[in-house]
Amino acid sequence: MFYGYTENEDIIFASEMKALHKLCKEIKPFPPAHYFDGKTFKRYCDPCAPRQSFQGTDSELFEGIHDTLTKAVRKRLHSDVPVGFLLSGGLDSSLVCSIAQKESSQPIRTFAIGMEHDAIDLKYAAQVAKFLKTDHTEVIISKTDVLDAIETTIWHLESWDTTTIRASIGMFLICKSIKEKTDIKVLLTGEVSDELFGYKYTDYAPSADAFQKEAQKRIREIHMYDVLRADRCIAAHSLEARVPFSDQDFVQFVMDIPPEKKMNTYNMGKYLLRQAFAKGDYLPQEILFRDKAAFSDAVGHSLVDEIKRYANSVYSSEEFNKAVNKYQHAPPKSKEALLYRDIFEKFYPKREKLISDFWLPNKEWEHCNIDDPSARFLPNYGNSGT
Repeated sequence: MFYGYTENEDIIFASEMKALHKLCKEIKPFPPAHYFDGKTFKRYCDPCAPRQSFQGTDSELFEGIHDTLTKAVRKRLHSDVPVGFLLSGGLDSSLVCSIAQKESSQPIRTFAIGMEHDAIDLKYAAQVAKFLKTDHTEVIISKTDVLDAIETTIWHLESWDTTTIRASIGMFLICKSIKEKTDIKVLLTGEVSDELFGYKYTDYAPSADAFQKEAQKRIREIHMYDVLRADRCIAAHSLEARVPFSDQDFVQFVMDIPPEKKMNTYNMGKYLLRQAFAKGDYLPQEILFRDKAAFSDAVGHSLVDEIKRYANSVYSSEEFNKAVNKYQHAPPKSKEALLYRDIFEKFYPKREKLISDFWLPNKEWEHCNIDDPSARFLPNYGNSGT
């Protein structure tokens, strides 16, 4: 949601910034977890607020994660229109699909996307779909599909952030295919798990307190990044997004877990989430304990590589150095980022501050001072991209 004031000082609201762009001098995001009472914005919940820390046993902890996530998925299956599932073959989307399949009497409909030659996720998604016996569809995309989709994706996203745009292109194209070729109206996805349980870079959190503060920051900014991506890519095709990991009860439960338990001290990210579903035949072991691959990489490393090659053909080094200087707020760090920013400015001039900064790992942490957001550039990426 966004809001702004007209010349007559009337406040107006819209679900997309573009609807207000020509009507308001200044536009601001509607504060997440707030309502407007006609005069002021008031917070109605804060899932990151400090509360009583979870004090139960590990068994009770695993049971709590299992039960609250199961309830969150079950709640989002109620629909009077056909429901589908985005399945990457990674832990998060696979768990959502597994829970949903256990709750369903018929095979659920799952969808995966990948580049023609090097899609990491397609093989794992197919493995999960076969294990769960879902009605599975693969969407194969080409270099041309990717490059042709960049401008339209940015127009829908209303963002210039490199990470968000990279990851949105594949999601935008799979949703486009679902809209054109099926009767699906609702899509369940696996977003928000990373913010709660950790990314690859949060392995380098220097302390439990730092880990928790980073999770709080990511949750409070999620409307500018992952949830923005899911919402816009899905809504752009008149589909409804449902995100079980964002369930308020689930988020609060996980945020109340002592952060030292959520840190990767097990040589396995998201250890608690994996253990919570280790029993019950939810997923094959090689999926349940598979290393995470970033979505834009997992669609195929060539997706990002082709965009970078294209951006290098658009700008010379001299042109890049000159162009960067015209952007004072979050200046682009690469030719790819400049390409995205120029397209954003073409559609939405002087609206760049609606996104506060690039989504990047915490540069203050060891090994995390990188300018490319892909986890490929972290030393702990390991087998994530294979």
